[in-house]
Amino acid sequence: MEEVEVVVAHSQRATLRIGDVFLKVDGDPAHADLEVRAMAMAPIPTPAILWREPPALAIAAVPGKALGVLGEPSAASPAAWAAAGAAIRRLHDAPLPPWPGPRLEDVTAELDSECAWLLANAVLPAEVIRRNREIAEVALGPWKPVFIHGDLQITHVFVDGDEVTGVIDWSEAAPGDAMFDLATLTLGHEERLDDLLAGYGADADRDVIRAWWSLRSLVASHWLIEHGFDPDAPGCEFEVLRSRMQEP
Repeated sequence: MEEVEVVVAHSQRATLRIGDVFLKVDGDPAHADLEVRAMAMAPIPTPAILWREPPALAIAAVPGKALGVLGEPSAASPAAWAAAGAAIRRLHDAPLPPWPGPRLEDVTAELDSECAWLLANAVLPAEVIRRNREIAEVALGPWKPVFIHGDLQITHVFVDGDEVTGVIDWSEAAPGDAMFDLATLTLGHEERLDDLLAGYGADADRDVIRAWWSLRSLVASHWLIEHGFDPDAPGCEFEVLRSRMQEP
C-alpha cells in the first residue's frame, strides 16, 4: 500500500502525494480551471493531468527533483539553473494567456496594507520594513506584461541532471512582470541569480529583481504567519528582508 504524504495543507488548499500521483484539493475551483488552462498553453514541460473531479485535480509526478528548497543551499548545478532560466525565457516569450493579470495599483495597495500590518504587529523592526518598502518601490513601475508562472518558487521547478523536467503549480499564471518570476525563483538563493540569468538572457533588470525580493517578502509574511508557516526560518522571508539592510 502506498503511503499518503501531505505535501502542503492549509485552509485554502491541500496537496497530497500517493506514489507518483499528486492530488490537489482547492476550495476555489477557479484555481484548478486556470491551472489546467495555463499548463495547456505553457511551452515548457508541465505535469500530465490524470483526472479532474472538482474540487480535486490529480496530476502525475514529474521526473527528477526540485531545484532546491527555501532555507537550504541548492545542490543543483549552474547548468541546471541556466536550463531553468532558458525555460522561463521560453515561457515569457510565449503568447499571453487570455485572462487578466495583477494590476499595478492592486500590487501597490496590497504592499502598503501588508507593511501597515507588519508595523502594527511589530513582527520586524520598523526600519527593516521601511527600508524594504523603499527598495520595493523600484518594482512598482509599469511593466510590459509577459506570460508568467506567478508562483515560481524553487520547489516548483524540477530538474534531472542539467535538464528541466517539469514546472508545477500553475494556478497563479497570468500576464505579469517577467522579473517577478525570476525574483520568486531566486528568493533566498540570490547567489544563484547569475547562473539563472546565464540561461535567461542578459536583458533582465537586476534592480527590479532585487525590488521584487523585498516586495514579495513583505507581502507574503502575513499570510505565512496566519497559515502556520514560519517566515523567520533560516533563509526565508524575514532573513531576506534583514539582508537588504546591508546594501547601500
